Order: sequence, then structure tokens, then C-alpha cells
Amino acid sequence: MSPHYAPSGAAFQVLVSPAAADLLERSRRALDLDPENPAAWLERLPFGPGDTTAGAENELQTAVAGEREAVDLPRRILASSYYRNLERKAAAGDTPVRRLQELNAFITDNPDRVWEHSWVRFSRDRLSDFARSVLETDLLADKRQPRGPRRSDCECFHCQEAGENLLRLPVSYLLKLALADAIGDADLPAVLREGGTRLLGHFLNDNTSPETFSFFPLPLAPATGNGRRVAAETLQRFLLSHLLADYANRHFELDARGQHALVYFSPHPPIRQRRLNELISDAFYRELFMNPCLSGWDRGEDKHAYMALCHRVLSRSQLNAVARLKEAGIIANNLVVLPNTSNISLANNGTHLSLGSRRLSRLRGDEVTGFGPAEEKHVGDLVLKISEHFLPLFVGTYSAAPYRFDFQDLHPEKALGFLPHELHDIHLRMIWRRWRRKADIRFFGKSITPFGPEWLDRLVSRGCGLRGDLVRDFRLIDYLVSVMSTDESPAMDGTPGNDARLKKDLAAQGVFHPAMPLYLLHRLRPFADYGFCGFEGRHYSQFADILEDMGRAADLQWLVTALAYREALSGRTTHTDIPDAPVIESERRQVIFGSAIGIPTFFVLKKTANRFLLRILGRTAEVRPSRRYQGYLRVRQDCFRRALLAYLQTEAADLVEALQLEETLADLALRLDEKSRRTAADRLLGGILNTAGAADPMRLSAAEFNGAAERYYRTGLRRHHLAAALDLLRADLKALDDWPAWRSGRDNAAMLYLFNGCSADRFVANAGPDLLADRLSPEALKTLILALVLTVEAQRRQVQPAATDR
Repeated sequence: MSPHYAPSGAAFQVLVSPAAADLLERSRRALDLDPENPAAWLERLPFGPGDTTAGAENELQTAVAGEREAVDLPRRILASSYYRNLERKAAAGDTPVRRLQELNAFITDNPDRVWEHSWVRFSRDRLSDFARSVLETDLLADKRQPRGPRRSDCECFHCQEAGENLLRLPVSYLLKLALADAIGDADLPAVLREGGTRLLGHFLNDNTSPETFSFFPLPLAPATGNGRRVAAETLQRFLLSHLLADYANRHFELDARGQHALVYFSPHPPIRQRRLNELISDAFYRELFMNPCLSGWDRGEDKHAYMALCHRVLSRSQLNAVARLKEAGIIANNLVVLPNTSNISLANNGTHLSLGSRRLSRLRGDEVTGFGPAEEKHVGDLVLKISEHFLPLFVGTYSAAPYRFDFQDLHPEKALGFLPHELHDIHLRMIWRRWRRKADIRFFGKSITPFGPEWLDRLVSRGCGLRGDLVRDFRLIDYLVSVMSTDESPAMDGTPGNDARLKKDLAAQGVFHPAMPLYLLHRLRPFADYGFCGFEGRHYSQFADILEDMGRAADLQWLVTALAYREALSGRTTHTDIPDAPVIESERRQVIFGSAIGIPTFFVLKKTANRFLLRILGRTAEVRPSRRYQGYLRVRQDCFRRALLAYLQTEAADLVEALQLEETLADLALRLDEKSRRTAADRLLGGILNTAGAADPMRLSAAEFNGAAERYYRTGLRRHHLAAALDLLRADLKALDDWPAWRSGRDNAAMLYLFNGCSADRFVANAGPDLLADRLSPEALKTLILALVLTVEAQRRQVQPAATDR
């Protein structure tokens, strides 16, 4: 092993501006942190022991299984004016007949009978009075005006079928309506009715997929399992979402009408939705798939219009990325495959994990403390920059999205996605060259990229045996996860309003829109906007095991955030250590995107101005000068990740002990050992290959592999998540069914209502197999839904002081 690369110690001697020093000093004083007594910092440090709360937001995939004659999506396409116009134009010769044939083939050729993001149809008579009242409220133009007008698009949510008036709704809203129906009985105990009503607002309709967010903030503490607590709550919400979908299937008679609604975790848009997107216009795509935003927003139509704006902006941004690739020299001529004018990345699903600090929130809530918006922003932006260096530890390790590219898919303008707007030209060229070298697209030692016509690319692929590539986390490549700063408007320089200035610059370039929130991998949660001080991690894709993977990831995010805050408050790392030039920003983010692709190396300028990065490289093995790139260092991804782990083990040793995260770092060390095959990417890949009945992903075509991935997420992985959630529900109900809980008398009436004196644990154990097989009765489903509501209420009471203190 070669010696570590060691930068000179003089590099860490930096000058801090008086204004920055003043902001830092005021922050320390407000937190009562004495620079002369660092040993006393641990108990007062933001995000330290006893200070941190956590919450998660999860985006779910929905689908409706059934024949095309019964399911809404194919029926809606065939009944649309878009389809009728296409038929007329094809008959008149004004458009190629092939377009109509391909759209018809999409509808007729669906052997799995699964229609992702389809809506459902059912009779309004199936709703309880309470569910009808919830629906009527959500159909208002402004929910703050109960006597005001209804939405102008109300006709979209009704249809006629064989003379019967039916509701027509997205599955995302169906979940909320099913919960409203389940708690609508007049004799329901108050704890169940009030608890269920509280949960209604946690089912959002946004983007294309349904979203749920934590029912209340959860304190992170060793006594309650640290990050495992927020992972368990995520499983709890997933189980409730599944139960509500299945309740709707039975009680609303969706199954009887040939529609079976499904919800599950899936990290990227379905391949059939991609195919449909290429066959229809962008306007018709929005009509089919943009969520109407019935739930979660006072003015749903305005939110729906905003989502349409996001879709148009990202579609335009995707087209503008082609010009950026040409400017970067990656596209050397005008022979390109233009992306579709409609982008589907808003159907990209992930998990957002937010951490909040009670101490900072209290300080920001009191105007006399001296910790105001300027101090919060100055330190918060620096924490974000420090934290980004550690994100390669998460990608593929705790979450992933394995995805296959065929040879013909590896056009740079298609494969590189939004990376032209996220990386500097220098690092974009480096990544593309290294990706081509990694992929199986070499013939007689020379990389061959696709030529353009699909028939020719397929012929070359077969003739030369070119198989394409497998990436670890396609979601991070396929979505605009983090926009790059401009020279004039840095995203994280610590100055108030920098995000608005950057969005204005990016809008002028056709990349973004000022109305959209700034897309970042790790984002500040300002007190003025959210009512608490914290950070949101947005880099999570698919978890193979939610308790283990998400729980450990939450632990690591907690540790990194606490360490970054100490680095910032101590003055050891300042904004001048991590300059805000776009090339410096891109230099650290290339490591994250390279990890997502699976590229084994990256390159850092020897004289980089990023002193924090140099500090980590000083611990990194096998760093050597690059032979290809003059003035650059060649760094191995695996060695860099081990150096990040070593940094945490040494620089955060006291935090690790105080937060009791020794097992988390030991688990991380095992995941970083490639021979252990413990990463989320490895385990997801294993499940996909088992579903496909194959041993080597490169022996499957992209369609075969990616189709198997979707089936695995929809079947095997969904059942795995449900089984884990049922185990948690059994444990929660066992606690409520025990003598101490009965003696308190708080939930006795609800338990008797639900289980009539029988064992709650035995009820769930007996119901489990039928639930996993999708054959549970509506009555049993309703009992489980209400049992979950009761356990959520019991947990909320336990943490309520922490929740209100946040």
C-alpha cells in the first residue's frame, strides 16, 4: 500500500473575515460554548446527546393491477381527445401510423397487468358519511373557506359507467379517503377517532407519487434505539398505507371492479411509464400523471399548477443539458439523440430524512438570545458543505437503485441525465470517460459509444458483444438532486438570500425556476420556514431493509451533522476552508455521483483550495499523481470511504461514545468491506437476480433486469417490508395488552372495541399470512388500521413533551 497523501500543515492556517468571526462568536455565546473549555461542549452541542429529533418523508410507488378493460389508465388514454386526434392524423397520413401502433401496443402488451400510477374508479355510495365530508372539503377551491366555491376541475374526479356515477381518484388520495372511511363509525372510541383524524393530514398528494411524513418528531436517543426509531416509524406508515390500499380494494369494491391498488417502495420511474412518456406529448403526460393535489394543500389547484410548472421546467432543463454537454466537449458533433420534451423525473421516489436541534430551535424562537437568521444561515451553510464530503459513505451503502443500461442506452445525452447542471465541465468529462471505461462497450480495446439510430446500435451491440453497464444508484443520476452554484451566486456561502439569488441565475440559464425550492442533496431547514432548526438529507433511494439500512443511515447522518456543527462552531473549519467556487463545489460532488455510477476512482486538483478535502486525503491510502490529468491526484473511491470512516472514528470518538454509535461504525466498516457483500446495493441486486432467475446482471438485457427490479420491489421486497412492520405492530400491541397498560386504563375501551378481550398479539399473528397474500377481509383490515392508529397515539403521548419542545 502506498503512503497516505499528506498536505502541508500550513494549508490549514486561514484568515476569517471580521463579519464571519462575529457571527461565529455570537453563535458560541448563545449556546454557552467556551472556546477555552472544549471539554464542556459535548452536553451543549447542537445535535449532541439529548438534543436531536428526527422525521422522515417517504414517496411511494402506486400501481393498479387488472385488465386493460377495467383499469382507468388505459381506458382514459383510449377515451382521450389526444388518442382520437392521433387516430385521425394517422388515417389522414399527417402523422406516421407507427406512432398510433406503438401507443396501441403499450395498452395491449402488458403481460403483468400492472398499470403504474393509474387512478381508480368506485361508487361514492361505498363511503361513510365522514369520508364524504372529507372529500367535500378537499374539493373546495380553498379549504380555509368552507363556504367558498369548489375546484374548477371537479369534473375530473367523477365519471359515468353503465349509467352509474363513479368517483375517479388517484391512489395517493385513495389512501386518505380509506382512512377517513375506517374511522367514520359513530360508536368509535374517541382515542381512535381523534387519533385517526390527526393522521389524515400526513397523507400528501404531491408530484406523481403519494407521500407520507412522520406522524410526529421522534427524539433520537440510545434508550429508544437511536435511528432505528425513525426507521420503525417509517415501517409503521408503510404498513398503514398498505392496509388502507387493501381496505379500499375490498370495502370500496375495487377488486370487484377488476382493479387492485398497490403501494410499495420503488426508487425510479417505471420502465413502462418511460415508454409511454416517449409516445405522448408533454401536456398529455401531465394530464395523466400530475397529481391533482387534493390532500395536504389549502389551495390544491394552485399546487397542481405549481407541479405542472416543475414538470415543464425540468423538461426544459433536460433539453438544455444537451447544449451543456456540447460545451463541455462530450458531444463532439451534432449527432445526438434528443431527450423527449417531457421528463418523468418527478415520478422518482426517495426518502427525505430531517434532523432537528431543540437547542437551536429554542434559541431561534427567542429574539434576545443573539442567535438569529444570520447566525443560523452562516453556520448552517458551512455544516452542509462539511457534511457533503461524507455523503459517499451513504450512496450504495445504505440505499441504492440498481439499474441496467444496454449499449444503445449509453448516449451521453441520455445516460448522464441532469449531471451537466450538477457538475463542472472538468468533472463531467472525467466521469464520462471513466464511465465509458467501466462499461462493457469496448471492442478490441477501444470504447464504442452508440451511433444514434436504435436499429444500428442494436446491431452493433449484438455483433460486437457490447452489453452496456450496471449502475448502483440510478435515482441520483436520473433526477436533478443538486443544482450547481454559479460564480456570482453561491448556494452555501452563509449569506441570507443566497438561494433566491442562485435560483434567479439558474432561471436565466433555463435550468430552474425561482418558484421552486432549491434542489440540494442536503438542505437547510430554516426556523422561519419550518418552525425548527435542522437539516434534510435527500440522498436516500431504496432501502433493502428499512430497520437496518435506514436506521443505521439515520445514525450516521446524526453523527456527521453533530461533528460538522462542532467543526463549524470551533472554527477548525470555516467557509474559507471550503470555498464556494462552482469548480470546488463540483470537485466534492463528483465523488457522490461517481459512487452512484460505480466508478472506482476520481481526481482532485493537487492544489485544490478545499482544505477540508485535503484533510481527508491526508488519511487516504493509495493516492498518487494522475498520469492522464496533469496536476491532479488519482484517488480510489474505496480508500476514500475508508478514510472518511477513519476521520469519524478519530475526530468524533467522543460523540460516537456519547451517542452510543459504536455498533453503527462497526456496521459501516463491514459494509465498506467489498468481500462482505453487506451493502444495500449488493442485497438489492441479489433480490433482483433471484426474481429474474439469473446469476449475472450483465447476462440480462436492460429490459429484463429493470423489469425484474420492478417486480422485486412490487412483490418480494414489499412483502419483506410488510413482514417487518407486522412484527413491530405485534410488539407495540403486546405492550398495550400488558398488565401495566391495562392498569393505567387509558386505552382499555379502544382495546376492547378492537379485540373484544382476545389477544391482540394472536390476532396480528393469525392475520399476517393472509395480509401478505392479499386476502384479508375488510373487517380484519379495518381492525388492523385502527390498531395502528391506537399504537401511534400511544407513542405520540410518550414523546409529546419532546415533540412540543422541538
